[in-house]
Amino acid sequence: MPYSTNHKTQSRERILNSAIELFSRKGFEKVSIGQIMKLAKLTHGAFYAHFTSKEALYYASVRETLESSRAARLVKGPLSVKHLTELVANCWNLQELERKRKPGPETVLFNEIGNENAEIRTLFEASYLRMKKMLETRLIALSRLKKLPFEPDREVIADKSRVILASLVGAVAIAKSLPGEQERQNILNAAQRNILLMLGVDESELDGMLGEAGQPNPA
Repeated sequence: MPYSTNHKTQSRERILNSAIELFSRKGFEKVSIGQIMKLAKLTHGAFYAHFTSKEALYYASVRETLESSRAARLVKGPLSVKHLTELVANCWNLQELERKRKPGPETVLFNEIGNENAEIRTLFEASYLRMKKMLETRLIALSRLKKLPFEPDREVIADKSRVILASLVGAVAIAKSLPGEQERQNILNAAQRNILLMLGVDESELDGMLGEAGQPNPA
């Protein structure tokens, strides 16, 4: 008896969710279709009933991650510097992906740095440009409301967005590669502090926003 449409949809979601989890932790090259299907608790042969290739699945996982990410939700939130700085403070959580419930598009960026696969490089660029656009939209709106210490000039905003992304992605990529926990904390903390200062957060408020050792204040 053929499977119902609902069964097929559920199977596809299981594969996609498993792929998102594995890709966000290990990156494209270190994950196999077999690993994904094992985590999804489905047979290897069932994969091709839903996706034509690992690249196609990766594309779907990136799109899903971008659309459901915390960063995307923050952009849709109230126009306030507080909401923008929450994205920056959340940088701390990116280094320990095993603790994250839902990966953000940031994981796509730092996991695929240097990947030579042409399709993955194209997706990397698309992910970067989408995040940059989200930040630019937010920064322009807040700047027009006089909530940021710079004018809503598009070139200035574009450069600010590049700095934020380079700082977030670079800091996390380096932190993930270091064995020493203290230096990992120091790198992440320094990157967060510099971004928040650029956004006009007063130095006296930083410790309260980031909490001890650079970790986001749960309050």
